[in-house]
Amino acid sequence: MAKRVLTTESGAPVADNQNSATAGAGGPILLQDQHLLEKLARFNRERIPERVVHARGSGAYGYFEVTDDVRGFTRADFLSEVGKRTETFIRFSTVADSLGGADAVRDPRGFALKFYTDEGNYDLVGNNTPVFFIKDPIKFPDFIHSQKRDPFTGKQEPDNVWDFWAHAPEATHQITWLMGDRGIPASYRHMNGYGSHTYQWTNAAGEAFFVKYHFKTNQGVRSLSADQASELVGKDANSHQTDLLQAIERGVNPSWTLHVQVMPAADAADYRFNPFDLTKVWPHSDYPLQRVGRLVLDRNPDNVFAEVEQAAFSPNNFVPGIGPSPDKMLQGRLFAYADAHRYRLGVNHTHLPVNAPRTAVVDNYGRDGVHATRNGSRHDKNYEPNSYAGPAQTDAALAAPLAIHGWTGTHEAPAHSKDDDFFQAGELFRLMSEDEKGRLVANIAGGLSQVTRDDVIEKNLAHFHAADADYGKRVEEAVRALRED
Repeated sequence: MAKRVLTTESGAPVADNQNSATAGAGGPILLQDQHLLEKLARFNRERIPERVVHARGSGAYGYFEVTDDVRGFTRADFLSEVGKRTETFIRFSTVADSLGGADAVRDPRGFALKFYTDEGNYDLVGNNTPVFFIKDPIKFPDFIHSQKRDPFTGKQEPDNVWDFWAHAPEATHQITWLMGDRGIPASYRHMNGYGSHTYQWTNAAGEAFFVKYHFKTNQGVRSLSADQASELVGKDANSHQTDLLQAIERGVNPSWTLHVQVMPAADAADYRFNPFDLTKVWPHSDYPLQRVGRLVLDRNPDNVFAEVEQAAFSPNNFVPGIGPSPDKMLQGRLFAYADAHRYRLGVNHTHLPVNAPRTAVVDNYGRDGVHATRNGSRHDKNYEPNSYAGPAQTDAALAAPLAIHGWTGTHEAPAHSKDDDFFQAGELFRLMSEDEKGRLVANIAGGLSQVTRDDVIEKNLAHFHAADADYGKRVEEAVRALRED
């Protein structure tokens, strides 16, 4: 086999890759050493800005296979036939920590899926919890600032974390999830995934439904206690990455079964709480889980940077038959996700292999910008309408229109009969076993007891009391005991 020749970026052969060019033996390095300058300049630019949230992540390729007929609810082509398979890419992540953080920490996990469908890429962004801390995107930057490193101390501060939560009673439900047993998954393979948001499905007859996605792990849910997680972090900070990589390399391909909850669009207005509130779940007794298909991961990326760090998921990437709902957090993310990728990766990030459609043909009037690879030929125009047989609109909406009424302005969401911030947190607490309740209370008290301000502690305790009297009593007693030590 012929020996491969090392070259510069421009393709010129490299004569010496061990020694820089100098002015005589032992002399200073010469500015004319193009190979040295190119290597150093490229090295300086190997990293891009890390994600503000979900920075620490792992990814894998796989496929989604339809197992049940859902054509009565959606005309999405990739869901149109039992047995149909669609290639996918998934990125798992922690939320609050930086790229250098550990995997086995108490934090929600991102669960972002890209379906490479024949009608374009469909991106579904979610978490391993069915709810979130807030219900309006205007609070998101403040929430994340409170959870990340303090500008002065340079570390996460319990005062900031719990002070924000003290002023966000709607976070009580998600706090109960996060501080419970599922707050630290044993691995990415052993956790469920949720679309979390409410989405719209539209069938071929134009009927609209609101849906929630539930990916149930077929490996079984497994979690770590705080002590187990601390021990694992000390042994392997990359534990979840290691587990996912090695499992797929061994051929032990993890899988999830997708179920959806389906609500006829007409039910939403009079439902007992706001069905578009991201801090609440839909009871299964009202809208049972309906099986759709299975997700299987069977291939690791060849390059983590190119395929995991440069993977870009945007919830505004819909396909015909799927669209948005009035979920305010989803509405905010329709802009924020795509905008974050334009900042991190450039306006042409959709040209990157991991983000580009696999089978759908991309044909539009976007041109130029950094890293443009689809600029067309001399015969292609960059405007529309035109007289040159360029691509034209279909006049077929992807999803059903959403009815709106009222005056513009900053409004709270319309009130429903059970729109309080605490009852579902209380229901979740009461579902737990005594051992689970004990660990939940210990985890909350461990953080809340570190807060220095009594008024912040009292506001948070009031939220737990409002969720359930026993819940509040246990947390209050545990916090008091830790503060008296």
